[in-house]
Amino acid sequence: MRTTLGQDVAGIAAGLDKYRVHVWVLNYRRAQQREPLRALLGVYLGLPADALVLINDAHGRPELAAPWNQFLQFNWSHSVDKAIIAVAHGVTPGIDIERIRPRPRALELAERFFHRDETAALRTVSEEQRERVFLELWTCKEAVLKALGRGLAFGLDRLRFTLAPTANLLWLDGDDAALWQLHRLDLGPDHVASVAWRGPSRAVDVWTLADGH
Repeated sequence: MRTTLGQDVAGIAAGLDKYRVHVWVLNYRRAQQREPLRALLGVYLGLPADALVLINDAHGRPELAAPWNQFLQFNWSHSVDKAIIAVAHGVTPGIDIERIRPRPRALELAERFFHRDETAALRTVSEEQRERVFLELWTCKEAVLKALGRGLAFGLDRLRFTLAPTANLLWLDGDDAALWQLHRLDLGPDHVASVAWRGPSRAVDVWTLADGH
């Protein structure tokens, strides 16, 4: 669903509860920095964007400063011309988006950084599909690590997933993988994205924020 920032988004924001995760997709330019993020979070909190204070945790993840962090959790990601924002109450979401582009070293990167079982599975994927499957796996890993509050330095080989057509977290070093939720997001042929959180299953609602906000 496409909507613009204003009353429509405010109405959607009012419907956020412990049973849902809201995901917003928008066109993005790096020069905008965090302005679109602040604007959207401001609508959810009923505050002007410039009143919000964002801080970075020990691993560089942005979060709301107190007292707003008690009421709203979020994560965001951007790749080239698109950004994606996940918003929730009561769970900390992690989200990642990647633009599809040629990655001739995909298998080499997997062999270097991924779990050996994932690399073995990637070898069975056709060359035509391998780059997309690699990126789908990458976004799954990033989403979980961001929800965990850790960066890539945690180690991409310390969590393991099934590959397409479904995405399941099979193993996470130091945690129970069964406690995690993971959703791949359908954003069309040019991008892949995933959202994850630790906690009970929730519905994931996806909207596109139209230009002109």
